[in-house]
Formats: sequence, C-alpha cells, structure tokens
Amino acid sequence: MGKTIVGLEVTEESVRAAEISLGRKPQLVAYGEVPLPPEAARDSEVLDAGAVAVALRQLWTGAKFRSKDAVLGVASRRILVREYTTQAMRPDLLREALPYQVQDLLPVPASQAVLDFFPLSQEGDQVSGLLVAAVSENIEQIISTLSKVKVRAQAVDLAAFGLARVTAPLASPEETVATVNIGDHTTQVVISRGGVPLFVRLLPIDVATAATRRHSAEVAEPELELAAVAAGIGLGNGTGLAAAGRTRGAIRAATPPGVSDLAARLRSTLAFFGSRANSVPLTRVFLTGAGAAVEGVSPALTAAIDTPMAIVAAGDIISMSTPPPAGEVALNLVGTVGIALGEAGK
Repeated sequence: MGKTIVGLEVTEESVRAAEISLGRKPQLVAYGEVPLPPEAARDSEVLDAGAVAVALRQLWTGAKFRSKDAVLGVASRRILVREYTTQAMRPDLLREALPYQVQDLLPVPASQAVLDFFPLSQEGDQVSGLLVAAVSENIEQIISTLSKVKVRAQAVDLAAFGLARVTAPLASPEETVATVNIGDHTTQVVISRGGVPLFVRLLPIDVATAATRRHSAEVAEPELELAAVAAGIGLGNGTGLAAAGRTRGAIRAATPPGVSDLAARLRSTLAFFGSRANSVPLTRVFLTGAGAAVEGVSPALTAAIDTPMAIVAAGDIISMSTPPPAGEVALNLVGTVGIALGEAGK
C-alpha cells in the first residue's frame, strides 16, 4: 500500500477519522470513531485536552491507522463564512492585506483569527470569493492536543469544503447542488458546482442523534427512536444514493425536537441562495450526517424543499479496501472522507 492521509474531525460527542490512500483512485483503508466524555469538546473546539488525547490514542490504536499525518476538518458555530469581494492581487499579498481589510467583519481581533479566502470569480480588478475566519486559539488547541499523541496536522480545512468535494462525482459538472450535513449541533450547508463551493452556511440547530442521546442519558426524558433506514437508502452498503421520495413510507412521520426548525431554516437558506442575482436553480440536494437518519428528518425536509433529495453514505462516494461502515458512522464518514480527499488531490 502507498502513502495514506487521515481526515479527522473533533465533535462534541466523539473524535472521528478516515484514512484514505493517496493517488489517482483513493480508497478508504481504515476508519474509526471514539466517543468523548461530556464537556470534553464542542464542535471543533477542545475543552479537556487530556480527555481528547486519550480518545485520539484509542482511535489510532483501534482503527489501526498507518499514518500519523492528518487533515483537520473544522465546523464550528463560531466559524465565520461569508462572501467577500476585494482587490485582485497576488495570493501572498492578499494574505498580508486580508487581516486589515476584514477586521470590522470579525468577532475577534484579526490577530486572534485564522483567515482564509477562497476565490471564485474575478471581474475587472475585483475578485469575489468566500472568506473563512476561525478563532486561532481554538485551532491551536486542537493541533496541540494532536501533538500529544504524535499526530501531525498537515492542513486545516473547512469541513463544508470537504462536503462539496466529496459529492462532486454524484452530479454532472454543470449541475448546481446542495450538500447538507446534519450533525448533532451544527448543520452544514454548502452549495457547489463541480465540487467548487459557491455558498456556505453553518446552521446552529440541535438534532437528537444517537450520539447526542448517549451524552444526555442522565436526563430523564423519553428517548427519541432512531428510524430504521429503508431499502433504497441502503445505509453504509454503497447503495445509499436514493430519491428521497422512496423514504417517505419507510420513516415514520414524526417531528422530534429541532426538526421543524431545521426544515424551516434549510428552506430559507436555499431560497436565499436562489433569490440572488445570476443564481442557477439547484438540481439536487444531498443529505448526509447522522441527523439524516433521525426519525422524521427526511419527511420534514422532503415536505419543505421541492428539489429532489438523496441520502448519501460512505459507500456512495469512495471505494473501500476495508469492511464498509454501517449505521450513523456511514453517514458521518462522508464529510470526514471529503476532508481527507482535499489532501489526496494535491
């Protein structure tokens, strides 16, 4: 086997990673997920470095990852992603100028932020793209925690960019599609064409996945029952790509906490993108993340959004030299694989 790279995510509930082979046809060669104790982390933020380090050590040992090189994917409610237009200039000059240009847009001083700019188009001497800003202390804390277990962070990537990358082969290069990753506390929405992200929104919405319920097991509330995923979705067996209409009879119509809010905000987000000048209609919406399997989510989103919808599992987006993941892991790994693929394509 040749060189490999590991895509890594730190969430409130777990540390999760996927190792893929590098080359023209990447393969998933190993994966794993280790739960975190309560209050050890928030999405992409380490609160208890010792507890997260223990989980990372267990993850690398249990999954038998060959590589200690990782790409860190981040998706926090505190990350700013917005469209931005600036004077066209050399990339190195833009990196120097950006902190001064965007200071008024940031929730923290520019000296305390990690900034990136993803150019999309240029008109005359003006270039437009996506500005990404994260709190540098949070990124440094994760990297420091990785170093405790001798894992090297080769790059930091916005998880939404990985989602755009990984679902690109599921559509033609001319199609404009939305990929929606429904997590426990944050839903990522990225609209892309040919794998290039055009629009990103991070929606702070709590959805009660199994991992969330494990974390709050001490709360005396009736647990929400996860829906059985019907034939046609084929969770984790490589046949997950299916029209959402086929799921309506398979998932009981129910509306757990957060689902109505999710449907309304997702509908509003997609409508906002569609209302912009020169926008192109969406042809498909891809759903992934553990929240996509929660009872009531698929029917609620299908009722709220007219665009054809499909659920995507890990087997739909990459070949494997390892037994395929199943259940929620198969959905969560879609984004994790996308993070790793960014390095594989270099």
